[in-house]
Amino acid sequence: MRKLILFGVMALMGLTMQAQNIQLHYDFGRSIYSEQLGGPQDDNVSRRAKVTLTLEQFKADNLGSWFYFVDVDFSSKFVEGAYAEISREFNLGKQSPFAAHIEYNGGLNRFGSFQQAALAGFAYNGHSEDFSKTWSVQLMYKQYFKSYEYTRSYPGVQLTGVWGINFANNKCRFDGFIDFWRGENWRAGHEGHGMLVILTEPQFWYNFTNHFSVGTEVEISNNFIYNVVDDKSFFINPTLAVKWNF
Repeated sequence: MRKLILFGVMALMGLTMQAQNIQLHYDFGRSIYSEQLGGPQDDNVSRRAKVTLTLEQFKADNLGSWFYFVDVDFSSKFVEGAYAEISREFNLGKQSPFAAHIEYNGGLNRFGSFQQAALAGFAYNGHSEDFSKTWSVQLMYKQYFKSYEYTRSYPGVQLTGVWGINFANNKCRFDGFIDFWRGENWRAGHEGHGMLVILTEPQFWYNFTNHFSVGTEVEISNNFIYNVVDDKSFFINPTLAVKWNF
């Protein structure tokens, strides 16, 4: 649930600035796809969390910007896991929209760990004159590491788009990201073969104050959620959320 803060584009201003928020999401995907994701009878075997707590922070400096987020997933009885991404961008010229981008993704869950990955590439960042609209496009080499049994190290490529739009006198915000990357095919008979994974998480927020917002996120994915029941690979998982901006 990440990549949704002010993005590296604000580093273009050459100013030191930062933003941080915390989000709490109630996930409806557990009910919509109960049979594919573990079944409604036994909460212990459900493979999708009920609630996700997200912490995001962005900080720009004279060289570029830092960004990280941490997702902590909760079921009714467990902390299911914690997943994090941290990235650093270095501006390629004082007025240039291009930046070098490096990133690390990974985390732990109650069964072990998520597969870790490192990324490196370039970003193209932009914004409107008043910063009410921001965008970023990133093309990166992605290296997966053998993180637990049944995984292996392999290379890939990831294309990421990030956007943010403030409107209605800044009372409303529409933001999100979309990722395309090469992943491993987990289907029987295709193990080890590459496949295209798509993940996007658009968010809409209504800002009651400068600090407090209520909104929703819709996770749309293909080949992202591991499905042990059938070959279904496309999922739409909405949430109801609150956000506090520090």
